[in-house]
Amino acid sequence: MTEYLVATSSVHVTAAAADYLQERLDPATDEVVVVAVREADSPDRDAGDAANVARSRLAAVAPTVETPDGEPTETLLDAIERRAPDVVLAGPNRGVEGAEGVGSTVRALLERAGSPVVVVPLPER
Repeated sequence: MTEYLVATSSVHVTAAAADYLQERLDPATDEVVVVAVREADSPDRDAGDAANVARSRLAAVAPTVETPDGEPTETLLDAIERRAPDVVLAGPNRGVEGAEGVGSTVRALLERAGSPVVVVPLPER
């Protein structure tokens, strides 16, 4: 059994993580937890839309979805510490137009998370 934690607040990141997991998941044994952080400065629907993408794209494993309010880095690090997943999946950045490179949240996860972090490529837009 493998537990994956998808760190997201974007439909694009969630879709990229679902694409990555499609050939790796064993629905009989694997678990997926999606942590879609609701940020104070982002539209409320972003995390909700990301959660909905996870529920539909990963329906075979019936993911557990959390949508906590908070600052993304600390909220995600808290979730990783609490859940101790085998693998954390994150996009390189928010997945919004104009975002490039690896963002500060992913850099912090790579440096501080106690689990391996896989940075999934975002689809070309």
